[in-house]
Amino acid sequence: MIKFLKFIPVQLTFFLILGILIGNTYNFQTNLLFKIIPLLLVVLFILYVYTNRQLKSNLFFTSLVFAIAFFVGISAITFKNQLHQQQHYSNAESFEVSTNNIATISIKKELKPSLNYFKYEAEVIQFRNSKTLGNILLNIEKDSTETVLNVGDNLVVNASFYEINIPLNPYAFNYKKYLKNQQIYHQLYIDTNQFLKKPTAAYSIKSLAAKFRKKVTVSLINNGFKDNELAVVNALLLGQRQTISKDLLESYSDAGAIHILAVSGLHIGIILLILMFLFKPFHYLKNGKVLASILIICLLWMYAVIAGLSPSVVRAVTMFTAIAIGMHLNKPSNIYNTLVISMFFLLLFNPYYLFEVGFQLSYLAVFAIVWIQPKIVNLWTPKNRFVFKMWELLAVSLAAQLGVLPLSIFYFHQFPGLFFISNLVIIPFLGFILISGIVVIALSVFELLPQFLADIFINIIRLMNAFVEWIANQHFFIIKDIALSLVLMCALYSFIFLSFKWIEKKTFNRLVLVLLAFISVQTVLIFEKNKLQATNEFIVFNENRTSVLASRFGTDLSIYSSKDSIQNLYSLTAYVLGTGLNDSNKFKGFKNLYRFNNETILVIDSLGMYNFKSIKPSIIVLHNSPKINLERLLKIHQPKILIADASNYRSYADKWEETCMKNKTPFYNTMQKGAFILKE
Repeated sequence: MIKFLKFIPVQLTFFLILGILIGNTYNFQTNLLFKIIPLLLVVLFILYVYTNRQLKSNLFFTSLVFAIAFFVGISAITFKNQLHQQQHYSNAESFEVSTNNIATISIKKELKPSLNYFKYEAEVIQFRNSKTLGNILLNIEKDSTETVLNVGDNLVVNASFYEINIPLNPYAFNYKKYLKNQQIYHQLYIDTNQFLKKPTAAYSIKSLAAKFRKKVTVSLINNGFKDNELAVVNALLLGQRQTISKDLLESYSDAGAIHILAVSGLHIGIILLILMFLFKPFHYLKNGKVLASILIICLLWMYAVIAGLSPSVVRAVTMFTAIAIGMHLNKPSNIYNTLVISMFFLLLFNPYYLFEVGFQLSYLAVFAIVWIQPKIVNLWTPKNRFVFKMWELLAVSLAAQLGVLPLSIFYFHQFPGLFFISNLVIIPFLGFILISGIVVIALSVFELLPQFLADIFINIIRLMNAFVEWIANQHFFIIKDIALSLVLMCALYSFIFLSFKWIEKKTFNRLVLVLLAFISVQTVLIFEKNKLQATNEFIVFNENRTSVLASRFGTDLSIYSSKDSIQNLYSLTAYVLGTGLNDSNKFKGFKNLYRFNNETILVIDSLGMYNFKSIKPSIIVLHNSPKINLERLLKIHQPKILIADASNYRSYADKWEETCMKNKTPFYNTMQKGAFILKE
């Protein structure tokens, strides 16, 4: 492992990642970067010539190379950011948010539809009369159109561009930040009267791949595939998860088998082995190995295109392309080197991959399998060959879980306790399922698929789904709602890493480092517990069509709502997980008067009662659209601030804001600014 850390691409990748993180946090002028990198390269060349190429032990040279990698990382994400390009539609002089604009957009990807809208990722190829670029989220009302839209279709739209909403409650999922990493900054909401489908003059590779996937889906439907079986085949072999039901997706997640539904390294590795077996006869021909390698790499990338070039597919195919080239050169390179080099070039190509959860989990899992799995296998060596193979497979699952455990808990807040059972049962048969699936798809496309063969494959997928659902229903083994902070996650990773370094070589110094890592975990836990107990706050949540208030003193959280059965509200769940509070919260009846520290909070509901002589509220919350004379209210109570929550009509809130501005009273609308938080 120490040798691995001394490997030059590892060090360059580290500084590249550091540069990407800095470049994503701060804005750098492109003109400045164009000057810095050439300057550093010139200095490097002069140093190289001046020292007569004796640079191995030159500290200045090493620092200079790392600085170049660092600034390359900054440049990569700066130049990749479409907002910095003059052609981006938002940089057009006539562009205004929430104002009708005429634009031509091209469908790039079909997304999972919501309850009311079909969703697509599209590119703005023309804004007004100018050619542009830039991704956008397209929402088309479901009831408004029966027009079938395909990848590659061009639409002329007349609609308003809207900002992506920020999360309006504390610790809620930041969809705006997620889309920003996809380079999507605005969205369109349209119906059939607001767009015109243009004839497509040319086809792109992505549109041809989408047409092929649609043809495969239609042929499978004609052979009896439907519902969950069809959705799983689409995910397993074609990389399309849009049609998988929410319940089935949750079942795979709870069973610890969600990675099976994403075309990734596991799938590409199996396909590579199949292709190597099929092209083995080529090795007996002159230059046959070269031809076989070229064909294998081309077929892998062809499959990647068919699967939609998702980040997981691109990662896996890039890595296995390097492995295939290494095999052809008879230089089966160190797997660590292959992984790092593939990561370096992927991040150089698209630095935004770094912020994708799948990218992080994928590389952590593979690194853990390569490094930790042999150590787990060495703990026990059964004599029976079958038992040994099962033990190796279990070791792979354990190593992968150890590698991704802190990060997956940080993102998803749960741990599937029976993950090893689902992986032990499914993974040995996954190769057979993939081969069978490829054969079934090929035969169905050419209308040569016998019905009995289709029925057998349908029952195999159905059986796999039933097994996964059975595992997911063992709720006792699924640990949910686990709160884990970023600092604690890093401390846990340091403990896991140093523990296995000690197992690798049991020395006193390494044992000391393990103990220090363990103490750091305990220190973080104590610090976070003290911080939790010292926090007091009063919150007015932004919850649609209802009022939810919370009063928190340390770990004691009291929740007040105007409606019953709010225990499963996402806003409350996100708050509890984000703060690290336990789930034993007190749900109390909604009141009109609250006291928090030195503040008196009055809630005025639809009855409009507020003229209490014995009460002098400092904060007033308007709830359920009360019909009141706001000017009189402000004169009587003169509150520090007036709050309107999401239970009110928007038109009422707009009028109240105007009145407050007129009377110079601070106004807070949770529908615009998010939850109101009053701290001690």
